[in-house]
Amino acid sequence: MAETKDKTYSQTGFSFEVLPPLRGAGTASLYSTIERLMPFGPQRINITNHQSEWAYKEMEGGLLKRYPVRLRPGSVAIAAAIKERYHIEVVPHIICSGATAMDIEYDLLDLQFLGISNILLLRGDKAAGEKRFKAVEGGYSHTIDLIKQVKRFNDGFFVDDTPIRVPGPPFSYGVACYPEKHEEAPNRQSDIAHLKEKQDLGAEYAVTQLFYDNDNFFKFVEQARAAGITIPIIPGIKPLTKKSQLSVVPKTFHCDIPQELAGEAAKCNSDEEIAALGIEWALNQCRELRQHGFNYLHFYTISATTSIIEILKRL
Repeated sequence: MAETKDKTYSQTGFSFEVLPPLRGAGTASLYSTIERLMPFGPQRINITNHQSEWAYKEMEGGLLKRYPVRLRPGSVAIAAAIKERYHIEVVPHIICSGATAMDIEYDLLDLQFLGISNILLLRGDKAAGEKRFKAVEGGYSHTIDLIKQVKRFNDGFFVDDTPIRVPGPPFSYGVACYPEKHEEAPNRQSDIAHLKEKQDLGAEYAVTQLFYDNDNFFKFVEQARAAGITIPIIPGIKPLTKKSQLSVVPKTFHCDIPQELAGEAAKCNSDEEIAALGIEWALNQCRELRQHGFNYLHFYTISATTSIIEILKRL
């Protein structure tokens, strides 16, 4: 199965994804992660985005006041800092979660001022403690609506339909996709139909949720191509590094651990053994993906930087 290529993602290469630092934690740890990976020549660095979470403060009389706290602020600022420091293309994530249409508009304006034009558009996670996703007042419940705002902005109009007097360079944007379907989609066909709609609205590429089963990924791509999806589909890789991830990863990211990998992991007696197994599994994933024409890979670095370095050395 040959992967569709374009001028942006046709070269053999990779990108990796980082978290903005916790509020008040400084940038030393973030920069350390980036500097360990830069010698391998990444094409891009993605910066995740996270909505506010609820915190509680006790008031007089014992009453609790709930208020929002952003634990990881500054995705746009961090993207700008990384671009300036390392002279590399950055891809900040723009999300619906916790954001109004006006919040998003200001982010787009700031990104244009900073000369950042490639963004990843996502709905984002539901708020901590919430059973289902709920948009804030004046915000969006679906990525499709976010895409429509960015498309309208590219066409030279603000969210209130007034014209932008001096439009800047248009944004290019990608979206997420899910080899094992989004957790809220009733089936894969429905999920692929949503991806097709995002492509038709201008999405130029799609990055997958992390996965460990290449055969399942290949089937997903085959079905997506049959449905008319032609944009590059970029595999997302995250090696296992801890035994606890055998239960946490499927629950958090809604992806299966293949039986072969789960069986080998059950024989491991320590996180060090799991990490070694994770490296070998992910390395074989990457090699097989490249054999099938998927030459551009995306790595999720959280808790996995050391393993990714070993994979890149051997890849």
